[in-house]
Amino acid sequence: MENILLLDTSVGSLNKGDDIIMRCIRYQLTGITKDKFTLTLPTHVSPFHWYQVARGSNRVKIYSNAKYKFVGGSNLLTMDMLTHFPQWNINLFNYGPLRGSVLVGVGAGKGNKINSYTKMLYKKVLSHRYIHSVRDERTKKLLEEMGFKALNTGCATLWSLTPEFCKEIPTKKSDSVIFTLTHHSKDVINDQLLIDLMNKNYKNVFFWIQDADDLNYFNTLKNTENIKIVSPSVDEYQKILKTDVDYIGTRLHGGIFAMRHKKRAIIIAIDERAQGMSETYNLNTIHRKDFNKLEQMINSEIITNVNVDFDKVNMWLNQFKD
Repeated sequence: MENILLLDTSVGSLNKGDDIIMRCIRYQLTGITKDKFTLTLPTHVSPFHWYQVARGSNRVKIYSNAKYKFVGGSNLLTMDMLTHFPQWNINLFNYGPLRGSVLVGVGAGKGNKINSYTKMLYKKVLSHRYIHSVRDERTKKLLEEMGFKALNTGCATLWSLTPEFCKEIPTKKSDSVIFTLTHHSKDVINDQLLIDLMNKNYKNVFFWIQDADDLNYFNTLKNTENIKIVSPSVDEYQKILKTDVDYIGTRLHGGIFAMRHKKRAIIIAIDERAQGMSETYNLNTIHRKDFNKLEQMINSEIITNVNVDFDKVNMWLNQFKD
């Protein structure tokens, strides 16, 4: 039986959004992996010590010889792999078994100029044979400038949101809402306004903890006594999404996952990532600076019409057909 290696960005992650991404990637790769044996290694945590690679054990050889090596999404690529804790925790001494890796809906972190060491490492570890799947034009340009082939397929979390699927997402407000906050992008005034608006416009309000520190931030805000806390697991979040509920929040993938469960979602754009994906894929977003329009948006009819180029998605998937 042939092996496929899946490099998992959820292992060692502090953000349950990475669990959402990896669930979606596993689902989208089913057509490729169903008759293969899938191996898994982490990205955030270093997969090998240099001496394990140097010794060339049988286990390392199995990973090295996998037919395909897929790297899960998120902000995996960085401009400086010499940083204290890169998202993809590899180096020149241990990357060998991962040579030929193919990106799946991957994005790049902040910065405009990639340093020479990082460029050299990517050229060694990433596949030059296959086309990479990236989630935005900026990452596509970054790869192409290094000599790789890439398609802007968007994040794999979007690939189920076909026009037919989106038509089944409600347009009118529910009686209940589940929301998220982002502790590393605090805006006490507007986040408090968000809570007050949800208490005013919904009978039932739930708060999902996508990152552990989000709860600490939530506890500093007011008027939260009647809000129900949802445990920080994707399974618990999914239980709420199986009920009649809207999503509103600052967590991008929390919102996309809600849409995958046919829920009306308003994503609050707090950075260039959400704003860029909104512009490219027509997500229903509102910027914090426009919160004076949020209540009107909550009570309006909202049509979900995500704009994914499925020709590019299928082109990328088809290159792995036997």
